[in-house]
Amino acid sequence: MLMKVLIANRGEIALRVARTLREMGVGVVSVYSDPDREAPHLELSDEVYHLKGESARETYLRQDLLLEIARQSGAQAVHPGYGFLSENPEFARACREQGLVFIGPPPEVIEGLGDKMQAKAAMLAAEVPVVPSWTPPEGLSGADLTRARSQAARELGYPILIKAAAGGGGKGMRRVDDPGDLEEAVGAARREAASAFGDDRVFLEKYFDRPRHVEVQLFGDSHGSVVHLFERECSIQRRYQKIVEESPSPALTPELRRAMGEAACRAARALGYQNAGTAEFLVDAQGGFYFLEVNARLQVEHPVTETLVGLDLVRLQLEVAAGGRLPFTQEELRARGHCLEVRLYAEDPERGFLPSIGTLEVFEVPAWPGTRLDTGVRQGSTISTHYDPMLAKLIAWGADRRESIQRMRAWLGQIVVLGVTTNLEFLRNLLAHPEFVAGRTHTHFLQDHQIVTGGAVPDEAFLAAALLAAGSRPSAAMASPWESGPWRNG
Repeated sequence: MLMKVLIANRGEIALRVARTLREMGVGVVSVYSDPDREAPHLELSDEVYHLKGESARETYLRQDLLLEIARQSGAQAVHPGYGFLSENPEFARACREQGLVFIGPPPEVIEGLGDKMQAKAAMLAAEVPVVPSWTPPEGLSGADLTRARSQAARELGYPILIKAAAGGGGKGMRRVDDPGDLEEAVGAARREAASAFGDDRVFLEKYFDRPRHVEVQLFGDSHGSVVHLFERECSIQRRYQKIVEESPSPALTPELRRAMGEAACRAARALGYQNAGTAEFLVDAQGGFYFLEVNARLQVEHPVTETLVGLDLVRLQLEVAAGGRLPFTQEELRARGHCLEVRLYAEDPERGFLPSIGTLEVFEVPAWPGTRLDTGVRQGSTISTHYDPMLAKLIAWGADRRESIQRMRAWLGQIVVLGVTTNLEFLRNLLAHPEFVAGRTHTHFLQDHQIVTGGAVPDEAFLAAALLAAGSRPSAAMASPWESGPWRNG
């Protein structure tokens, strides 16, 4: 049993982890940077430590500071959340060397998954379908370039995608439509990859036109058990950033769902995977699926799975990290209904989704049947340039997809955010789009369909009423995600 845990993160995931730790009776140690002095998660902490500075590089990415705080506080374990150091094998290894439990997979697993070419080779050995790929020679010129062009065309076909071997997030990624552009594109991708990851290796991958992006939630323990907790579809993305996640996917048949789940578990067993992770796949129009990568951490969209299966995945992470066995078998897991999650951002859709900074003069998210709010801000919080501008994750459950969409749209219509510009109206209009309602989503959805982004600015009377209402109700940011919703039943 872990008695005290350091949360090496901030924002909504820090608050999310702190709530579960409190419910389990585990001591909560939190950290904060200068802009996060008033962060809500600090109020749920037993001990708080200041990370002097503003930027992530000065604070939440400082392994030495975090390890020293763990030592000072007497924490037994570190929960990295997601982002920052959550998939850093050096940090996971340093925790182990200091006698700390890293709440995530072993560093060797993280290291192997961080190299996409190595991960693909492991998947092929485990008979998991992968996206066809090819590694270009170091010097793409002269005869080598001629051979590379013909070999890429023969094995993959154009267009092709260039990807960085050691990273993600779209960095080092290029689409090539013409063989004549291959040399320049590979060179540019290598330079960007070297700058972002310190590793200029790239590979070429088959380009799929308008596939779906479907991920499978995995869990493994240290006793050899591995299960999947069904899928989440996250096809609607902007600049490789997910905006809407849902489960079950409207594209998967029972047979395809079973095949993908089994493939994800084979992948996890081949890797010796432990704790929470996510296997990501592309699904083509014919129902073929192809492995992309494994995210070796808890995902932003984990509440979708929690809602459908009725489990607290953070609690499960802690129990497995402490050496416990998974308390269920694959056959015992059931998913109920349909769940949808959207990400509310402080950004301006009318200006290319540029981040919007300022103070949340009003942040009013009313309680709504069958919904859950995960946020790390509240009224009065300052949105700065130093961190991701996500304000909240909004989760809605329904007996079926139609009901969850209706519930989410109705809830979005009641939310008031003033002081910064948000994507609230964009989300409402996206969920009302006929192609989305019909379930015809894919990774190029936002390029193919124009979503109206503008919304009316509240007049003074509306602003006054919103301020009055906000002052008369408890802060939505502090409401527990476990107080209402379908996960409380059964």
